[in-house]
Amino acid sequence: MVNPIIRTATEADDAALAELDRRTWSPLHAVQPRPEPPYEPFFTERNRPEHILVAETGGRLAGYIRLVAPTPLACNAHVRQIQGLAVDDAFRGQGVARALLRAAGEEARRQGAVRLTLRVLGHNAPARSLYASEGFVVEGVLPGEFLLEGAYVDDVMMGRFLTP
Repeated sequence: MVNPIIRTATEADDAALAELDRRTWSPLHAVQPRPEPPYEPFFTERNRPEHILVAETGGRLAGYIRLVAPTPLACNAHVRQIQGLAVDDAFRGQGVARALLRAAGEEARRQGAVRLTLRVLGHNAPARSLYASEGFVVEGVLPGEFLLEGAYVDDVMMGRFLTP
């Protein structure tokens, strides 16, 4: 197990995060097609550095998690949603994703949230197992929501309350 340093992303992380996203793309978790050149920047108007927590190990980018408000509605301001989690293959199985999930929970609490939610593809058993081990429960399933590589895949909604 590694003990990554978790920090908020900066604009300087753009190229490394974009490259990590391309290397970790998989139909196990992606609903978008495989990225092809010319590549888009990682950061956009909707995907800002302040939405991203990065994990570093030994000076290398080991992974990231994206944490955002799920909607702009005031009545939903108590919720944060994970909308992306990636770990470099070289660091898989070493606790980086778990550390990022825990850091996202702490950041969500710091922002005043009382709930943390996410969506995961039904066939992504490793991610679902990790989320369940961190207290997330299935709160809904959209059966066959995505057609990926010729197969219909469920969209599973998971969530948990944040304890103080």
